[in-house]
Amino acid sequence: MLQVRYKMAAAALAVVVFLGLVLPRVLYGPKVQVETVVQRNFVQTVVASGRVENPHRLEVGVQLTGTVAAVPVSEGQRVTQGMVLIQLESMELQAALRQAELAEQEARVHVRQLQELQEPVAEQAQLQAQANYENAQRNWERSQALFDKGFIGSAAKDEAQRAAQVALAQLNTTRQQLLSVRKGGSEIAAAQAALLSAQAVVAGARSRLSYTQVKAPVNGTLIARTVEPGDVVQPGKALMVLSPAGDTQLVLQIDEKNLNLVHLGQSALASADAYANERFDATVAYINPGVDAQRGSVEVKLNVPTPPEYLKQDMTVSVDIEVARREQAVLVSADSVHDLDKAQPWVLRVRQGHAQRQDVTLGLFSNGLCEVLSGLSAGDVVVPKVASDVSDGTRMRAVMTVKGAQP
Repeated sequence: MLQVRYKMAAAALAVVVFLGLVLPRVLYGPKVQVETVVQRNFVQTVVASGRVENPHRLEVGVQLTGTVAAVPVSEGQRVTQGMVLIQLESMELQAALRQAELAEQEARVHVRQLQELQEPVAEQAQLQAQANYENAQRNWERSQALFDKGFIGSAAKDEAQRAAQVALAQLNTTRQQLLSVRKGGSEIAAAQAALLSAQAVVAGARSRLSYTQVKAPVNGTLIARTVEPGDVVQPGKALMVLSPAGDTQLVLQIDEKNLNLVHLGQSALASADAYANERFDATVAYINPGVDAQRGSVEVKLNVPTPPEYLKQDMTVSVDIEVARREQAVLVSADSVHDLDKAQPWVLRVRQGHAQRQDVTLGLFSNGLCEVLSGLSAGDVVVPKVASDVSDGTRMRAVMTVKGAQP
């Protein structure tokens, strides 16, 4: 009898336990994890990744064929305007410049000789010729008078006349010589032209010599270098790439479906992947009018007004562009919204122990959160989509183990 009683008691206990476990589920439904609709300030962002880029880059090369003697800079180095980037061998061009400078010096000396020596000599020669002519002219006049009186013959008179004509010719010659060596004269003009030509040759030689030094045109950072000492280089080939100092931009590829959300002047927060915990400000400055058909994206550029020191050319960055802001928005997790991309999204709202379908009107969407314009209020409880066994009208017991919509 005692054994029978033990068995009956055990059976009764099993029934009680079974009823304790099953009866609440039958009467009140299964336990379901839920989340709460919240209300707070909300910012919608468009998230994209891209790279750091300066608005323009400068390709650096040589202007004449030569052999590289030295490359005193390395990739990644900051350079200042005028710093030597490439040095070519220059001995031959230095000799050519020296030869041109000597030719210029000779031409300059010739001009000085004309001005300081030949002009005074020509002046004295003219004075002497003037005196000779005046003396010959007086002799001829006396001879003419004596001939008229019959004191001398025609031969003596003719000789005096010829001497006067020769003296006049010599005077005219010395006058022309003096004019040619004075300022504006042909000989001084020729000498000055020769000097100018020699100076031009010097300038050309000096210019060619200067081409043996390739200098930085602006301040910046050297981001590429493809030349080494001993290389024979030629014009037309880029040997270095210089990123000028100044404005820094971020170049992104935005999914074309977000094109209507992004506008010029919008603020953004960016971070370099290498410094993910450090964020800096940026502003949308350019939106490409065309769409990349292969990638389905649009190129967007952002200005960085105060780039951090660690930011380097071609760094990968992540950017959150603020496209909209709502004060005290009603928010629900996107994981609780059914038919999110369709015309009529809906949620399962918990009311009086039952899951009820509730149509909602949505607004902004960002970072897994949806703004609810109508259909829900702050404090409402909804069932996440992961609870696939719960449908409209299902009796259930809400378990607040899933946090509501969080920032």
